[in-house]
Amino acid sequence: MLMRTDPFRELDRLAQQITGTWSKPSAMPMDAYRDHDEYIVAFDLPGVPRDAIDIDVERNMLTVRAERRPPQKAEDVQMELSERPLGIFSRQIVLADTLDTENIQADYETGVLTLRIPIAQRAKPHKISIGSGQYAHTQIES
Repeated sequence: MLMRTDPFRELDRLAQQITGTWSKPSAMPMDAYRDHDEYIVAFDLPGVPRDAIDIDVERNMLTVRAERRPPQKAEDVQMELSERPLGIFSRQIVLADTLDTENIQADYETGVLTLRIPIAQRAKPHKISIGSGQYAHTQIES
């Protein structure tokens, strides 16, 4: 059997057992990309229940918070290895002014939170028609 040793992880595990505190959560991994007329942001949140996820937008700041709680165990169970981070995860993203933050859609499936953020109508490319020139020679009277 192959065993990986990490002395700092062992110290964290011992401190957790002694103090009863959770381990420090790691970063919330994410992907962000544009798909036609929307931006898609996907966060990996395995093991986090849907009701433990909070999404807020204030002005152009998107904040995602999630909490992974320790599993319920019988009192006589002794943890041998604990590598899955527990606690509160948080990630903030500054959204461009060209995104429609009023119409963000959120879905959560198989441990992945997916946000679909539409591009605002005013930011989409559009054609400008050229007039007949009736205003080109108008003089302003004072």
